[in-house]
Amino acid sequence: MEEFDKMTFEEKVSFLVDNLRALPDDLSEEGIDILAQAGETEYAVVLARDKGRIDKAISVLVQAGDYLWAALIAKNAGQLSRSQELYREGLQYYIEMEMFGRAISAATALGLSPDVIDDLYRSGIARESRDTDLAHSRDMIECAMQSLDLSLIGREDELSLELMKAVQEQRERMASDEKEEK
Repeated sequence: MEEFDKMTFEEKVSFLVDNLRALPDDLSEEGIDILAQAGETEYAVVLARDKGRIDKAISVLVQAGDYLWAALIAKNAGQLSRSQELYREGLQYYIEMEMFGRAISAATALGLSPDVIDDLYRSGIARESRDTDLAHSRDMIECAMQSLDLSLIGREDELSLELMKAVQEQRERMASDEKEEK
């Protein structure tokens, strides 16, 4: 298609997205590459899969770091050993990249033991905790407790009184914990 060759890269991407399902076969290979290069991974994979280019779809996904979808495509195409291989590669990749939610999904798909999956959960929690600013978290909790206090002013029902008591006890615990840290 001569008109396609004359288009700018952005025009080609738009054309491919708009005509994804009706794209002529002779444009599909170039189209997959252009879409992948443009960061339109989903479109590139759908085009590759729809044109029967399963290996290309898997390759695009692996390059994008989406081993879970790549393994699913391989499995759906009857490539069970390739699917398992992709889950294993993905598990390693996700652990290295500290993407523990995805690592847990890969481990689950591989049928790994609950102990291994629990270890991944703990690693994920530890990773998330590293970036947590405890002082900021305490400030947010204190702000929420103040809002609760304000909403309960003037209320004398049993539930409100219990909430006020619980908030006060929590404040005392937080103050005690803060003193212990210092």
